[in-house]
Amino acid sequence: MKQTLTVGDFSRITHLSVKTLRHYHQVGLLDPDQVDPETGYRHYTPDQIPTAQVIRRLRDLNMPIADVKAVLATTDATARGEVIAIHLDRLESELAQTRAAVESLRNLLCRPATATIEHRTVPTAPAIAITAAVDRADLLPWWQGALAELHAAVQAQHLEATGPTGGLYASEIFQDEHGHATVFVPA
Repeated sequence: MKQTLTVGDFSRITHLSVKTLRHYHQVGLLDPDQVDPETGYRHYTPDQIPTAQVIRRLRDLNMPIADVKAVLATTDATARGEVIAIHLDRLESELAQTRAAVESLRNLLCRPATATIEHRTVPTAPAIAITAAVDRADLLPWWQGALAELHAAVQAQHLEATGPTGGLYASEIFQDEHGHATVFVPA
């Protein structure tokens, strides 16, 4: 008769909670050796311990269950390495995003107080402009293209910019994701 371990004993040995073992059984990651049809109690064998330890290690490394299944399902070291490498790339990408977020938060904490804002009226000045209906997602590329067009027109007409480039953006762009935008160059 083969030796079996209760789910509680298997849990203590593998450091996987009973709830986690139940979940792994439900998703087909680690099936018990036998389930009592009357009580529903799950029993594992000692030879399942190494598999459970690999699962625990990979899950501790935030590997998704589907990838853990793929690692366990193959005997091909290259295929297993590819799954692990893909997960490593995913973690490195998340780490880069986290680092960027941390840097942004540090900048918020260290940034000096912002300059004061003042409202003033300036005399009307001639300008050349481009206005178009724009999707919010396309606003930056549109603005860059329109600005390049305006600067080319200023040069072609042998004019000089007499002030800073500016833009006017309808609130609908930000509320409804689409609206009118104008970019201008005083000339």
